[in-house]
Amino acid sequence: MLKKFEEYLVKPQLDAPGNNNIWTDEYVSKGMLESHLDRDGDGASRPFAFMDKSVEWIYSIAPPEKYKNVLDLGCGPGLYCERFYDKGYNVTGVDWSERSIEYAKDHAVSTGRKIDYVLKNYLTMDYENVFDIAVIISYDFCVLSKNDRRLLLEKIYKALRPGGKFIFDVTTTKLLSTEESRKWDYHPNGCFSSEKPHICFNLYYCYPEDETNLTQTIILSDGDCDCFHIWHHYFTEEKLLAELNAAGFSDDKLYGDVAGKSYIKDDDFITVAATKTNL
Repeated sequence: MLKKFEEYLVKPQLDAPGNNNIWTDEYVSKGMLESHLDRDGDGASRPFAFMDKSVEWIYSIAPPEKYKNVLDLGCGPGLYCERFYDKGYNVTGVDWSERSIEYAKDHAVSTGRKIDYVLKNYLTMDYENVFDIAVIISYDFCVLSKNDRRLLLEKIYKALRPGGKFIFDVTTTKLLSTEESRKWDYHPNGCFSSEKPHICFNLYYCYPEDETNLTQTIILSDGDCDCFHIWHHYFTEEKLLAELNAAGFSDDKLYGDVAGKSYIKDDDFITVAATKTNL
């Protein structure tokens, strides 16, 4: 156990995975679901009031009369999906958290919403010319490695019909940190990361040459050592548009957030509404 722990204390290679995942871990995913459902929180999901504004804005630039079918990637418990459905869209939500998808399915049934929820890692999806809008919101695009971003863009491009829109948000390099840190806490009664008594090590690593930060959480308990990695990649406008254009997207319109705020160059955030080239 000590040897395993010592291995985790070495700075990881870029985009290396941990040995566990916050979205699929049986205990941690429970806390993540609770965070999603916090109406005013800004952790796993945006505050509910912002989601309302966000869907209203998307409705204004891509109404269901022309853009009927929506694909929500990383849909969690279906908070955006339900709002899209209520605005008249046909909605498919994809997420790899079994706990969140089960909640979304149950809530859709109880409220009479006909939404298609799929338990899947969206990097493995295989749709073709099905959707008019694809969204991935709350900076989920930022956690993906360069290769995974390339793969995802290819799959989204394939999934969209000609003229379809891909809407997503990222953080810019203005927020890139260059200060690394290490700290630890003892939790005799458990905490968000584990219900067992444990020591929690929080390590923050910087990869400035790759415009990337890593939040690493190591949970050391009696007989167990779990390591969670949350990678975060930051973007310039030029880098982001280059990746989109390489995948075939064009007519890329930039905004300051996913509620249609005006974009100011060198801002902290970028939202893109990109279009699949009509071929």
